[in-house]
Amino acid sequence: MTVSDESPFRGKSVMVVGGSRGIGAAIVASFAAAGATVRFTYAGSRDAAEALATSTGSIAIHGDAADRDHLLASVREAGVLDVFVYNAGLLESGDPLTLDPDAVDRLIDVNVRGPYHAFVEAARRMADGGRIIAIGSVHGDRMPFSGFTAYGMSKSALQGLARGLARDFGPRGITVNVVQPGPTDTDMNPADGPLVQRMHDEMAIRRHGTAEEVASLVRYLASPPARGITGAMHTIDGGFGA
Repeated sequence: MTVSDESPFRGKSVMVVGGSRGIGAAIVASFAAAGATVRFTYAGSRDAAEALATSTGSIAIHGDAADRDHLLASVREAGVLDVFVYNAGLLESGDPLTLDPDAVDRLIDVNVRGPYHAFVEAARRMADGGRIIAIGSVHGDRMPFSGFTAYGMSKSALQGLARGLARDFGPRGITVNVVQPGPTDTDMNPADGPLVQRMHDEMAIRRHGTAEEVASLVRYLASPPARGITGAMHTIDGGFGA
């Protein structure tokens, strides 16, 4: 792999929480291809994580994003950071009257508590001008289906988190943004899944997006031209929420 000396990410330090598969893996590969030193965490996909680390020259770190102490230790061990991306997320769906409360609490641990504590710790490791990015969901804005209350709530919480931290970290030039994918072809939501027609019926461009498309938006938000973009939600959903 040849990286141009002009790449803005050459020699930069990037950490991705939840990077072994799908959107996370595409983000890892994108930054690594641009010359960054990339670390990523993974929870259960050891084989996928090791293969990604080998193919991209990145560093895989096993850990559970619901374990605050381990998550923060992983951020500290990364040293000085230029870009921090939180992609880890859980989806629990079903009737709120019967959904397992422990499963909902774990979703909140991973989807809300994790990014809050990780972003604060990452900011401690950043020089001025760093980038913090959360992978949210269009469901933070719009929920056309029943059974996804807890998930939608957690993704809406990321919006308040980004707006608040954008103010808190703005004096240091650190930007905080949320990327909100719609239906995206991953293991969690495959383009040939059972609900595909129902999702596509809600879209202006009736196809699943790709993980690489989401990764390209993340990389733009981490680039020098995006230094004035902060506290904002960036939806990439084929018009699902239009």
